[in-house]
Amino acid sequence: MMESRMTRNCHVRFGERYEETHQSQDWKVRFVPTPLSPLLSNIALHGLENRIKQIKGASLIRYADDFVIFHENLEVLKQCHKIICEWLTQLDLELKPGKTQIVHTLNELDDKKPGFDFLGFNIRQYKIGKYQSGKNPYGKVLGFKTIIKPSDESVRRHYRKLSEIIKRLNATPQVKLIKELNPIIRGWCNYFKSVCSKEIFSGLYHLTHIRLRRWADRRHPNKNKHWVSYKYWTRIGNDNWVFGCKYKDNSFELIKHPKIAIKRHIKVRGTKSPYDGDSLYWAKRQGKHLELKDSTAKMLKRQEGKCNWCQLTFQEDDVIEDDHIIARKAGGDNSLNNRQLLHKHCHDEKTREDLKAIKAYKQDKEWQKLTQWFNNQNWEWVDDIPTLITGQRYS
Repeated sequence: MMESRMTRNCHVRFGERYEETHQSQDWKVRFVPTPLSPLLSNIALHGLENRIKQIKGASLIRYADDFVIFHENLEVLKQCHKIICEWLTQLDLELKPGKTQIVHTLNELDDKKPGFDFLGFNIRQYKIGKYQSGKNPYGKVLGFKTIIKPSDESVRRHYRKLSEIIKRLNATPQVKLIKELNPIIRGWCNYFKSVCSKEIFSGLYHLTHIRLRRWADRRHPNKNKHWVSYKYWTRIGNDNWVFGCKYKDNSFELIKHPKIAIKRHIKVRGTKSPYDGDSLYWAKRQGKHLELKDSTAKMLKRQEGKCNWCQLTFQEDDVIEDDHIIARKAGGDNSLNNRQLLHKHCHDEKTREDLKAIKAYKQDKEWQKLTQWFNNQNWEWVDDIPTLITGQRYS
């Protein structure tokens, strides 16, 4: 299967203001991006997706004024290129040749490496054996697998930023360095945690550790490495190399790239919007929604939108009720871990089972009460029968 990519950047930069400077009687114009740029790009290019969908088999993915077109046929891609140029001409726009290219995601094409970078990600297909190969929607083995990971440029830019901060804060306290680095590490890892980033995270942590080691050794040139290690690194659990410190009775530690868990992204349905009124779908996906209680939304996400009794997916018109997994009268509490969402008719069936559990729970409590009372009395075994010595009676 052949997949190609074509990106574009317009010569016109949407939503930018310019500033004029006067130096030696030469006027210079400096463009300053504004937050309106992506919004105006979306408005200007609205409808481009529908135009590409008219071509059989072609699909377009767009973010603001950057987009990618996929198709298995090279000639169809060239046709898409021509159509887009004509479509943009009506808006007095054009593709930027330096950022427009056609590549193959599996094989080399015109001496270009396979794969492409888009929004900081590298998308490429790798040849692989049949046991780990990807499959098409019909279950056919393709012989390759699509891997998405952070692009090399994104990794270099991220590490360069960390290095610059460490170098700039060479003489500042450790706690300030940690506060500067943590938001950058957390934000970058959260952006890439939905793809194959585990090895890259580990490599970045190794490079950052080396850079921090140089930072610490440089501050104490007359101390040995063991002394420096005990001063700036601490132990938390089984990890002996946590870059952290205590400041004003609070503990601070540097976030490690590999500690950010990889979590696959679940694609949003193409017709869904947070404002379409489908609170059930968005609560199941995000665990929260403005029209639902927080507890209800969290349970929907935990149950993956299914009834815990019949295991059927909730529909928009279903009556959903909150139920205690262990009934309150059977010893259960009101915590979120002891609650679940059920269909109304499933809740009725669950209640019949709860009544049996409540009856057994009460009998057990009565037996425990009787046993406790009897153990507090003076009694002895007489002919294999426990008998009260004082002749007291249970009342």
